[in-house]
Amino acid sequence: MNGAAWAEAAFLGLLQGLTEFLPVSSSAHLRIVGPLLPSGGDPGAAFTAITQIGTEAAVLLYFRRELMAIAVSWWRSLASVGKHADADSRMGWLILIGTLPIAVLGLIFKDAIETSLRNLYITAAMLILFALILWAADRYGSQRRTLKDLSWRHGLLFGLAQALALIPGVSRSGGTITAGLLMGYTREAAARYSFLLAVPAVLASGFYQLWRSAEVGSPVAPGPTLLATIVAFGVGYVVIVAFMKFISTRSYLPFVAYRIVLGLVVLALLSAGVLQP
Repeated sequence: MNGAAWAEAAFLGLLQGLTEFLPVSSSAHLRIVGPLLPSGGDPGAAFTAITQIGTEAAVLLYFRRELMAIAVSWWRSLASVGKHADADSRMGWLILIGTLPIAVLGLIFKDAIETSLRNLYITAAMLILFALILWAADRYGSQRRTLKDLSWRHGLLFGLAQALALIPGVSRSGGTITAGLLMGYTREAAARYSFLLAVPAVLASGFYQLWRSAEVGSPVAPGPTLLATIVAFGVGYVVIVAFMKFISTRSYLPFVAYRIVLGLVVLALLSAGVLQP
């Protein structure tokens, strides 16, 4: 195995770590950049899902105390039939409910997710369309609600928004954060729930693809994939820290502008024949 494959994998891991938690779609970036690298191929949905194990490990580390409290309290409420129902156990149930849409839709549209929905025209369109929706949500959302106001209906709506991220270009964090802003949640609350909600879905998808790639093979060899996952973990953790500080005082406008420019660039490259759909 040549050094170029390892270098490409490290670069893709860096890209995954940089973009996973920002509302810009990490899967879109890997889909766009992959064909432009010397190897010239789409890394594939499996590679994307496996490297996301690294970024979710960063979430587990950053939110370790919060996630531990949620897990322990949820288990107690399950074992004691509601005797230990509190904010943490309720959050555990809300995360599970919010995970249902992506689990169901991911299974139903599994083949399309790995093939036709990776069309770059769709990716470019989603980048631009959801940039405009994010702008509207950030501009006109009331931003008064906190996670204490999270209801079962809102949890399900967050989950439906997360399921849209099965389409490259939508963005898992972007979709859920946009939904939260539209429902009146603060930027910090929407982002925090977005990160917590992603944990079960992303880890389940990543480990499933890891098992599946062991059975049928992957476009990227196991060694470079592992390297990409480790790089994604380190970079992802730094991005979480910076992003949570950023949204406490800034709007999402820079991400809106970036998504629109990237979408237009992709369309231009497709028109010029540099990229193939």
